[in-house]
Amino acid sequence: MSVKAPFQGILGANQIATTAGTSASKTIITPSKSVRIVNAGATNPCHVRVGKGSQTATTADTVVLAGESLILSKSDDDNTVAYIQSGGATTLHIQPGEGGI
Repeated sequence: MSVKAPFQGILGANQIATTAGTSASKTIITPSKSVRIVNAGATNPCHVRVGKGSQTATTADTVVLAGESLILSKSDDDNTVAYIQSGGATTLHIQPGEGGI
């Protein structure tokens, strides 16, 4: 049986983003193996995409439900998190780090 390491965020690297109906993005610190995304909103899900360089999120990308957090694995070179809201607006917390997956 394997034991997962808990998520360890990079201190001082958390970013706050307000989502809208068009794709926007934040640049994150590299290298890191994962990124935690927290949807601090009460009702609206959002969609996210992690990659290297310019990224455009769509509603076909990974969904983060309202009030939920999600930890995604990424390559050391991935330096962008793109996000889009499918209805209304919400606040995301985006923090690179290690573990949790």
